[in-house]
Amino acid sequence: MLPPVFPKPASHRGDGTARGHWLLVSLMLFVFAVGLLIEGYTHGVLGKNSADEPPATPHAQPAPASVTNGGPVITVVNGRPRSYQIPAKTAVLTFDDGPDPTWTPRILAVLKRYGVPATFFLVGAHAASYPGLVRAELQDGNEVGSHTYTHVNLGTSPSWRESLELTLTQNALAGAAGIHTRLLRMPYSSEPDAITGGDWRAARQAAADGYLVVFTSLDTRDWARPGVRHIVTAAMRENGRGVIIMFHDGGGNRAETVAALPQVIEGLRAKGYRFATVTGALKLAAGDVPVSGSQWLVGSTLVFTQRAADYAIGVLAAALIIMSVLTAIRLLLLIGFAAAHRRRERRVRSWTPPTPPYLPDVSVVIPAYNEAAGIAATVRSMAGSRYLGRLEIIVVDDGSTDDTAAIARGLGIPYVRVITQPNAGKPGALNRGIAAAHSDILVLVDGDTVFEPDTITRLIAPLQDPRIGAVSGNTKVGNRRGFIGGCQHLEYVMGFNLDRRMYDLLGIMPTVPGAIGAFRRTALAHVGGVSGDTLAEDTDLTMALCRTRWRIVYAADAVAWTEAPSTLRQLWKQRYRWSYGTMQAMWKHRRAVAERGRSGRFGRMCLTYLTLFQVLLPLVAPAIDVSSIYGLVFLNPVHVAAFWLGFLALQVAAGAYALRIDRERLRALWVLPFQQVVYRQLMYLVTIQSVMTALLGTRQRWQAIRRTGVFAEPGVRTESTSSLLCQATTGR
Repeated sequence: MLPPVFPKPASHRGDGTARGHWLLVSLMLFVFAVGLLIEGYTHGVLGKNSADEPPATPHAQPAPASVTNGGPVITVVNGRPRSYQIPAKTAVLTFDDGPDPTWTPRILAVLKRYGVPATFFLVGAHAASYPGLVRAELQDGNEVGSHTYTHVNLGTSPSWRESLELTLTQNALAGAAGIHTRLLRMPYSSEPDAITGGDWRAARQAAADGYLVVFTSLDTRDWARPGVRHIVTAAMRENGRGVIIMFHDGGGNRAETVAALPQVIEGLRAKGYRFATVTGALKLAAGDVPVSGSQWLVGSTLVFTQRAADYAIGVLAAALIIMSVLTAIRLLLLIGFAAAHRRRERRVRSWTPPTPPYLPDVSVVIPAYNEAAGIAATVRSMAGSRYLGRLEIIVVDDGSTDDTAAIARGLGIPYVRVITQPNAGKPGALNRGIAAAHSDILVLVDGDTVFEPDTITRLIAPLQDPRIGAVSGNTKVGNRRGFIGGCQHLEYVMGFNLDRRMYDLLGIMPTVPGAIGAFRRTALAHVGGVSGDTLAEDTDLTMALCRTRWRIVYAADAVAWTEAPSTLRQLWKQRYRWSYGTMQAMWKHRRAVAERGRSGRFGRMCLTYLTLFQVLLPLVAPAIDVSSIYGLVFLNPVHVAAFWLGFLALQVAAGAYALRIDRERLRALWVLPFQQVVYRQLMYLVTIQSVMTALLGTRQRWQAIRRTGVFAEPGVRTESTSSLLCQATTGR
């Protein structure tokens, strides 16, 4: 497989959305859906036996006495039924419900050892799944017949379903062995005197189409696993007459059948019986008819599709188990790490002796591109900080086409500087602001973010430790009303309060968010400043720092409020940029996996974690969701629903804990069930598009989102435990 190609993003920002190669993705999903439908149709009803026989169709015309009192093989000649009796001292061994990869080879081995031919009535879906077994049956001198494609009861099925079942089975045989068959045994059938009116209607239709409809003389009922002795006894009630004996080589555990078969063969031979196939015993033309090239092609297509569907379901089942287990373990670990992180915070607060406040000069750098809607609230919240040290605020207007620069200058705050430059992208704006800053401690803030009054003080506090190069703050969603806002609010809280606490404890922080981060100037200089190689410059910068000697920590009490996208279109643009940019950064820093020391620890732990849960899981997850629908339709819906509800309960527990430690109201959990079936799928599709774009090497631009200025409105309140945010958004 070719490695992904990550071209550098265009230097300008734009509002165009990259094409997502959805035709290819849609085709893949369509093929997968078709495979599930085939698998559901074929295997949703397989493995049944006469114990599951549906009731007979009422008011159906009964079979004539010549049929119910006749032989076990029936056909129709000139509109009249005809029965065939097996010649005396002749035994026909028949096996239903196969081929089965476990039991059919064992039965074939017994037959070959004794030199006995048999007739196998095959379920078409099984024949398509195991074509090699069909060929093995024919190579040993046996013959095969149809047992319908899905083991459906033809006596209770409409005529169109019977035609479909028999046609599909013929196609499966054509693809598997290049033959059609003239033999049919209807599922749930037994001896002729047990033929119902519905059975007779179906048998008459099949016989009119040229089939020899084969019933049985002796039903061993081996499907019920009554014991080897019972099976042998049931097969030996022949009294010298010719018999067709019914066994099963599929549909369940057939160990008793395999054990009983040698005793049956030896016992019948001792009584002078010879063994033959159905057509061989009746001296009729062979039941196997070679097919034409076009019939073989149609059959081969069916076999390929069926086998591909079987394989896909097997892979999907394994992926479902693996991903479910990993996701459950991940949630439990996140809760455990978050609890440990909180305990560490409490220990530090209780054991650390009082020290003078850390009050270095701080420069706040705000890159802004068309942020007229919210730049005033952002700057005022910085100026309204309770930080007691010297503070400078730098707004870098990165070629805005609106009044961003004029609004920032018009605020009249003396320690606010506005720098205007041609559009160079966010990394260029950040580097310009960093170069112009006078302080060694830098706070980098997005132009749509509002700080609480104590945020700067809390954010830079960890930098008192000279080993720490950067600090991530805690971002909260300000516009959290409605479904989209509620989903993002819950996502932010769970992401920051669970994932980031784990990253902090392990020392593998992948992202200091652009909305709120504090950096030491020497640490930024160590990695060459903010790079423009990716669309996620904050992740790229943080990963670069993780590969150096600098530590990166998380300050949960340093809160910033940001304006999240309010429409699906804007949300898609933002998350696509994040997803694609994160993949770019992961690929850029992939060598860390093989390095030693702090960089190797980051690579092997963090990059592996991100690859597993932010790339691979979202790629597989849509198929898993589709398989859940498949399970509700074709499998036991109670089991599927119980599994989903159990997983949801685990998510609720994790979400409740994250909200609790972040002092948020638990009512935010109302969106979680809907998030699992709507919002989450959208995020998965974003990841799929990002991966497709990376594999095809498409050049991407910065995807800026349109701001509505949620913090610029007077009286705007969030659900923070502090009410001081209102003061920050309306002035000091």
